[in-house]
Amino acid sequence: MSKQHFKVCFCFRRMFRLNVAEPPEEINTIFGKYSENGVMSMHDLCDFLVEFQGEEEEGDATKKHAQTIFDNLKHLNIFQRKGLHVDAFFRYLLSDINGPLDEVHHDMTYPLAHYFLYTGHNSYLTGNQVSSASSTSAIIKALKKGVRVIELDLWPNSRGDDVLVHHGGTLTSSVKLKACLNAIKDYAFVASPYPVIITFEDHITRSLQDKVAKMLDDIFGDMLFRPEYSQLMSEFPSPEELKGKILISTKPPESREMTPEEEAQRLEDNNKDDSDDQDSDDDTLEYRNLISIRAGKPKGKLKHWLIDHEQVRRLSLSEQELEDIAKNYGTQIVRFTQRNLLRIYPKGTRLNSSNYDPMIGWMHGAQMVAFNMQGRGHFLSVMEGMFRANGGCGYVKKPDILLNVGPNNEVFDPRASRTIQKTLQVLVYMGDGWRFDFRHTHFDFYSPPDFQVQVSIHGVPADKGSKHTRTIEDDWIPVWNEAFIFPLTVPELALLYIKVVERDYSGNHDFGGQTCLPVSQLRPGIRAVRLRNRKGELYKSVRLLVQFDFLHN
Repeated sequence: MSKQHFKVCFCFRRMFRLNVAEPPEEINTIFGKYSENGVMSMHDLCDFLVEFQGEEEEGDATKKHAQTIFDNLKHLNIFQRKGLHVDAFFRYLLSDINGPLDEVHHDMTYPLAHYFLYTGHNSYLTGNQVSSASSTSAIIKALKKGVRVIELDLWPNSRGDDVLVHHGGTLTSSVKLKACLNAIKDYAFVASPYPVIITFEDHITRSLQDKVAKMLDDIFGDMLFRPEYSQLMSEFPSPEELKGKILISTKPPESREMTPEEEAQRLEDNNKDDSDDQDSDDDTLEYRNLISIRAGKPKGKLKHWLIDHEQVRRLSLSEQELEDIAKNYGTQIVRFTQRNLLRIYPKGTRLNSSNYDPMIGWMHGAQMVAFNMQGRGHFLSVMEGMFRANGGCGYVKKPDILLNVGPNNEVFDPRASRTIQKTLQVLVYMGDGWRFDFRHTHFDFYSPPDFQVQVSIHGVPADKGSKHTRTIEDDWIPVWNEAFIFPLTVPELALLYIKVVERDYSGNHDFGGQTCLPVSQLRPGIRAVRLRNRKGELYKSVRLLVQFDFLHN
């Protein structure tokens, strides 16, 4: 057993024993129940996986999983051929093969409107919204994370003969559109095979639109999804149909300055006569024909924009606009998003690239809740948690409650009160790994760290709550063994946020790791929950041992 020394002053040092990770007493008890004479056989492990970990009893599949666990432990000195001793069992519980999320994959054959999409805002910015650099590196970083919607602001250069990307009316630098498109081409499908949507905020002339059309065609080639503009889409294609494709979404040239009433009338006319589009100016035809998701922003009464026309489209609202209209139009918004796409973007006052609560968008069915991916903070962790579902592919199937229509044509009402559907119990056993990933004086110069775990639910307004463990003082391997109960009215949208802090008597607590997990994909039983740094990157060793259970109401 090694020791750590902490310098208190010039002439005095404190010495602490550095313990090794040992199974908590509760884990020993569970092992005893599923073992015989201190050994857990393959058959015993199968029983544990089914009865305690909640795995379905599938015969060969369960045996195969048990064999995988055995194979992962064979190289350890603590492994015995007859079965697992408690130390090997404990090692398995803390290993990566015992993660907290079910590796299910959602059905990807429904229209795009049936999914939440991992969406970026001003995807080219590396920092704040006012003076930071515009760079392809920010776009590449987002795509590597699995972001599927990239936003580019298009502006003419000073000579008016080329297209630049930057945040208009600010001191942000510019980057050439061609460089951005090449970066998207190279990294679009590194993290996910499902479609990438490029949303243009278009501030360019018609002649430059023609240039952009040629640029898109030359760079993306067959990767570009090319709709027939004259054939109005009554529903969007599915992510499965669009695998490996890049889609363009912006306002079509002819509707750029239309009022909602005029746009509504034009759509109705188009439904009756598809030939109207052919009367448009030829100089924008190529550009217009590459727009697969037609977009708009409301400039009049909202009711005209929420009308469910035959042709599907995308509507954009700021976070503030959504909050305001949701008070009176909540169910209409949900109904609109059952077929159409709704994009929510940060309000203009978020100059430091902070983010808002994404739940207000998700609970109204908004598919594209756009975030500043270069910013940090709690809400970005929540966003990342949502898109850890479905294998991290950037598309998460919306829950049926947001898509169903009742016998009286009713849809989900985000403001209605609901009964409890599920109760989640979170039992935090212990934590380990800080001693490997941090210097021994990182948290405190004078003693080992004092860790506390904070556990909270982020969901619809009724499904919010935060609890915490007691603080374990002077211990790199804290054991809490504390359970928390969270009743949930809409568990399909709930996210579990876990954060570890190192408590300081001064009140300046240190960050010890965090993660956010979709409740809908939590695996019951005892799981190893790896923690992340403030940037959302996994620590190499830091993890918690946590048990998840769904209790009967």
